[in-house]
Amino acid sequence: MKRYSKMLCGKFALTAAVLIITVIGVAVDAFAQAASTSDSGIPEVKFINQQIRQQWADYQIKPSMKATDGEWVRRVYLDIIGRVPTVEELQAYTSDRDREKKVKLVQSLLHDDKYTEEYAKNWTTIWTNVLIGRSGGTERNSLTNREGLQKFLRDSFARNKYYNEMVYELVTATGSNSPGQENFNGAVNFLTMKLEENATLATAQTSRIFLGLQVQCTQCHNHPFNEWKQQKFWEMNAFFRQTRALRRFTPGTRDVSFVELINQDFAGEGLTQTPEKADIYYELRNGVTRVAYPVFVDGTKIDPSGYVEDVIRRTELGKLITESEYMDKMIVNRIWSHFMGYGFTKPIDDMGPHNPATHPELVSYLGAQFRQKNYDLKELISWIALSEAYSLSSRTNSTNETIDDPVLGETPKFSRFYLRQMRAEELYESLVTATQAANGKGSYEEQERRKGQWLSQFITAFGNDEGEEGTTFNGTIPQALMMFNGDLIKTASSKGNGSFLSNLANDAELNNTEKINHLFLAALSRKPSTNEIKVANQLLLARKGELVAALQDIWWAVLNSNEFILNH
Repeated sequence: MKRYSKMLCGKFALTAAVLIITVIGVAVDAFAQAASTSDSGIPEVKFINQQIRQQWADYQIKPSMKATDGEWVRRVYLDIIGRVPTVEELQAYTSDRDREKKVKLVQSLLHDDKYTEEYAKNWTTIWTNVLIGRSGGTERNSLTNREGLQKFLRDSFARNKYYNEMVYELVTATGSNSPGQENFNGAVNFLTMKLEENATLATAQTSRIFLGLQVQCTQCHNHPFNEWKQQKFWEMNAFFRQTRALRRFTPGTRDVSFVELINQDFAGEGLTQTPEKADIYYELRNGVTRVAYPVFVDGTKIDPSGYVEDVIRRTELGKLITESEYMDKMIVNRIWSHFMGYGFTKPIDDMGPHNPATHPELVSYLGAQFRQKNYDLKELISWIALSEAYSLSSRTNSTNETIDDPVLGETPKFSRFYLRQMRAEELYESLVTATQAANGKGSYEEQERRKGQWLSQFITAFGNDEGEEGTTFNGTIPQALMMFNGDLIKTASSKGNGSFLSNLANDAELNNTEKINHLFLAALSRKPSTNEIKVANQLLLARKGELVAALQDIWWAVLNSNEFILNH
């Protein structure tokens, strides 16, 4: 069956390159399938499997076959540490005969010191985009310091800070937003740009990201399809009215040097202000004015005083959020969506009563177990990564081809692995990994700077300012040209002395077939098919024995296949 659409234009007019693209992805159907999935003795994994299998039975769906070892190991590296595995890492896994090798690998990626930096970097990127978007902190005179937030997140993930602690710190943070400043606290960067217009954006984003409640729909009126009313929005908004983002300017200029987030007394909005009961007002669509005080979404009220010596409203909000089941369910939905391609609701951050989850018992169970495990994100990640649904092939069968296709509007049944495009950062890291481009090339800071410079144009093509990305490569001209002729692809496929391809061509320990195998293993985590080997050998003949040039043609074609750019 056709698994990927193929697309090729202009670097080479080589029939062989076209043939390589055409056959890539077909050969994997012939691979031997992995052994049947066990529950690995982990109760949470067992419960996930039971719940998902029950829905398959309800819909009379037969799940797709198991993914091959190469497919599974490629996706778990991408999803946990943000890159494809090296050839050595791939071969170490595929040659392992231990029945518990999946558990061993997941635990290694999560807990082995050699992966700590990559784990922290990957999840820092993911959460930076969630919290402030892809362009947050890049605007002139921005009140957000992107590096400051990333430092906070990187430190948090490297230490495996518990999720409730991280959320509490982001919601309640005070201090300076820029590294090197006195009283620096990178967590303040979540809110520094969200306090304009009476903190309406802070209200909406905090509720959406951490609670899965899209209260912004009720800011101006009661929503006809949402049980949350206008009163709820302004009661949540009242928690932020003591918060101020103070601009600190570079001496002699109008440029913002850094921002300081503080809590200060709030007198209320009434004509006769009474800080002891600092009220705020909003207007209904019929012109009637109503009053609101800080009340959490579950109805819990706090002291309405605006004096910080009486109550710091954001501190109370942080406590209420981390005590709420909404937070538990929202993080379960977010992490599940990251690994599975779809969440239990659509969108994932809209979990109000009007939008029921596809697997409500599973969401509730995982949320409760996550809380029992002290909000340890690595525990939650391991349960999902070791589940049966995550181990399935992306190839469909006659029973799930249409009934389990979210692209067609069906609710996800997770009877197969859903194809999705790599994130731009994943693609960058995978290209660097596959070509060994980072080996000995400067400090961590220097590597990150080069990555940022390249991604500045790449992210524009692959994403948008809200951090949202498509799930498939849609073939637009800028994206295609970036892959065909972009600087990183040119570097990755360079045949100059000391390059990846030059070193591979000159490796006396490998014959030509093994060198071609290495390219496919590095990019696709599989060996080439018989037809692909045949075409590659024809290409080598066409190049009249010029091995490095032939390898360059093959490598460029492999990197420009949809199989490389997709997480499958």
